[in-house]
Amino acid sequence: MPKRILAVDDDPSICTFFKAVLELEGYEVVTAEDGKKAIRAFNEMEFDLVITDIVMPEKEGLETIRELRGIAGKDFPIIAISGGGSVDPE
Repeated sequence: MPKRILAVDDDPSICTFFKAVLELEGYEVVTAEDGKKAIRAFNEMEFDLVITDIVMPEKEGLETIRELRGIAGKDFPIIAISGGGSVDPE
């Protein structure tokens, strides 16, 4: 059975990219558009890895990571990514 990865990003093109590339490598990939949907998916299925964006609506990446750590434990592998966000110029 292939390893299952949860990819979380509010940008659909990023989720599509992760899904396409990782499935070519033999992984099963489930996507979620925000932290709330990611937690729901995580509670419904078993995953071997989570890749999550940091800046998202509904539930941000750091909050999602904290909740996932509470469910899966501190040793569960999570990769946090970010394409940036709004930065105050001053």
